[in-house]
Amino acid sequence: MNEVIEKLVDLIDKDLQNDIYKPEERKEIADKYKKLLPENMIVLAQANPISGNVKYNALKAQKWIEWANLLSLKAVIFPEMFLIGYPIGDFIDRFPIVVEECNEWLEALAKLSGKTKIIIGFAEFNKEKKGKNYYNSVAVLADGKIETIVRKSLLPTYAEFNDYRHFEPSDVNSSSRITSIGSKRAGIVVCEDGWNDFDFFDKNLYSTDPVEVLVKEQSPDFIINCSASITRAKKEQLKHNMLSFAARKHNTPIVYVNQVGSGECLSFEGASRVYDENGRLIAMAKSYEEQFFIVDLDDKNGLIYPLPKGLEKTLNSQKAFSLDHEPDLERTYKTIAQSIRDYFKKTGFKRAVLGLSGGLDSTICAVLLADALGAHNVFGVSMPSRITSAESKNDAKTLADNLGINFIEVPIKDMFDVTRGKFDALFSEMNDKWNCRYKNSYTNDNIQARARATILWGVANEFESCLSIATSDKSEVYMGYATINGDMSGGFAPIADVTKTKLFALAKWLNENRDVKNAIPASIIEKRPGAELAINPKTGKPLLAEEALMPYEFLDEVIWRVENLHQSINDMINVEFLYEKKASVSKEQKQEWLEKFFRRMSFAVYKWSILPPAPIVDARSINNREYRHPIIASGINYKKTTPEEKLELLKRYLCI
Repeated sequence: MNEVIEKLVDLIDKDLQNDIYKPEERKEIADKYKKLLPENMIVLAQANPISGNVKYNALKAQKWIEWANLLSLKAVIFPEMFLIGYPIGDFIDRFPIVVEECNEWLEALAKLSGKTKIIIGFAEFNKEKKGKNYYNSVAVLADGKIETIVRKSLLPTYAEFNDYRHFEPSDVNSSSRITSIGSKRAGIVVCEDGWNDFDFFDKNLYSTDPVEVLVKEQSPDFIINCSASITRAKKEQLKHNMLSFAARKHNTPIVYVNQVGSGECLSFEGASRVYDENGRLIAMAKSYEEQFFIVDLDDKNGLIYPLPKGLEKTLNSQKAFSLDHEPDLERTYKTIAQSIRDYFKKTGFKRAVLGLSGGLDSTICAVLLADALGAHNVFGVSMPSRITSAESKNDAKTLADNLGINFIEVPIKDMFDVTRGKFDALFSEMNDKWNCRYKNSYTNDNIQARARATILWGVANEFESCLSIATSDKSEVYMGYATINGDMSGGFAPIADVTKTKLFALAKWLNENRDVKNAIPASIIEKRPGAELAINPKTGKPLLAEEALMPYEFLDEVIWRVENLHQSINDMINVEFLYEKKASVSKEQKQEWLEKFFRRMSFAVYKWSILPPAPIVDARSINNREYRHPIIASGINYKKTTPEEKLELLKRYLCI
C-alpha cells in the first residue's frame, strides 16, 4: 500500500507545484487511486503560506482541498495560522482588514467542504470587551459550514515567538476541540498547546497541559497538532522525543502537521508525522518540501521519509558543545537554501549580487545562492584593494567558474585613494576643534569595506529585482568584527547565524554532497581567515582574523556557552574547553580571551540591531527576530566582583 500512496502523493505534488493536469485528468487519476485506498485516509497538508497574503494562501488551500475531495479522503489538515500566514507581525494590529479577509476566505473555503473535513489555522477576532484583539484559531469545516473552532490556549513569548503580543489565550474547552473523522474521534491542539507536558519538561512555562486535559476529559482516538514550528539546531531531537513521550504517556496516537517554507528569519522544515499509541513513529512526510502527505490512520507502518542526513544519529544526544558539526550540516544547508529561495520569491527579488573575496564566508554564501536561485541569477564581484593577495583574487575567479555564476573584477584602489584624500583634509580641520583624534583607527579598513558595499548596492539599484547580500558570519558578528555599511550591508544575510567552525565543516560537506563535487577550491578551505583590510605590524602580512580576535574553536565555544548555558567569565574560566584539550592555554591567556570576548561583544550590540534579515539556524541566536538586547546595556558585569573588591569599595565609601 505504501508504494501506491507514494506514487499518488508524487503525482499530486507535481500538480500542486506546477498545475499540470486539467480538471478531467485530476478526476481520472483520483478515480483510479481511490478504489485502492483504505477507509480511514487523511492528508496532512504540509504547505508553504505567505504571511499576510490571505488570497494566495486560500487559493493554495483550495487546490489541496480539491484533491482531497476527489479522493474522498476523510480530512485535509493544514498547519497553524495557515490562512493568514505565519509568522504574524504587527501588521495584524495595524491592518485589521487582513483578519477580515481571513474570516471571509474561511467562509468561502467552508463551502468546499463536504464529506471531507477541512481543518485549517486562521486568525480570528476577539469580540469580547477584554483581552487582546485576536485569537490564534483552528477551524473545522464540514458540510459546507464551520463546524467548530478551536482556540489556542498556550501563547509563547520566548525566543522567536511573540504570540501574546497579538492573541488572547483561550480556556482549554475540551469539548470544542473534538471532531469526528470517519469512525474516529479526534482532539485538536494548536502548536504550543502540545509543548507543556509536566512529566517531560523539567520546568514548565504554563500551569495547564491542554493535551492532558483533552485526553482525560474526552478520550479521543487520536490527537491532531496543527503547528508552525521552526527548525533550529537540536529542535528535531526535542520535538521527536516530546511527541513520542506524549503519545506513549497518554496511550493516544498523535498526528502532527507542520508548516514548511520560510518566513523572513524563520524557517519551517515540515516533516509532519504520526506517532502511534506506543510512541512509535509510524509515518513522516518529507523535510523542506511541500507535500500532500496521505496517511492511513489504521496503518502502523506508513511512509517514513528520512530526516536530513545525520539528525537520526543525534535524536538522543545530550546538550554539549561539539566541534563535530557533521550531524547538522545537511539540515543547515537545507534551512539556509530554503530561506534564500523563499525570501527572494516572497519579496519579489530574483537576482543576487555579492562580493567574492576568495574567503570562506563569501564562498559559502555564493554556493548557497547558486543552489537556491540558480547560478545564472547570481553575480560575484571581486573588488581587490592594494592589500588583496593574488591568491584571493584567483580563488574568487576559480570559485565563480566552478559554480557557473557570473563574475567580474572591479578594483577599488581609486575609490580608496579619493576617499582617503577627502578624509585627510576633513580630519585635519576637525581636529583643530576637537583634538581627540585616534593614533590608530580603523578608517582605512572601513573605507575599503564601504567602497565594496557601494559597488554592490549600485549593482542592486541598477538591475531589476536584484538584492545585495551581506556575508558576515555569526562568530564575527558577535565580536563586531564586521563593518556597518560594509560587509554587514545587504538585504539578506544568509550565514549570520552560523559560526566559523561550522562554516569550515559546511564547506567540506558541500564539496562532497553537491552534484558538482569540489566546487570550492581547497585553498579557500585551508587558508586562515582574514579580511585583508590591514597589515599586521608584527608579521608585515595581512592581519588574520584569529590574530585580531582569538582561535575560532575557542571563540565558538564561548558563544555556545553564553547562548545555551548562560555562562559568564567566572563560569568559564575553570571549565576545560575543547580547544584546551589539543592546545596549551595558560590561565592568563584564557582570562584575556574571555575578557576580550565580553568586551567586544558589549560594544558590538549596536551592530546586531541593524543586521539584515537572516535565517535562524542555531539552537540560540542573536538574530533580533529572537533576541533583544538593549544597546545601552554595554556596562553589564560579565564577571563577578570579588569579596575583596566589594570590601574595598565599602571602605572607600565609609572613608575607612
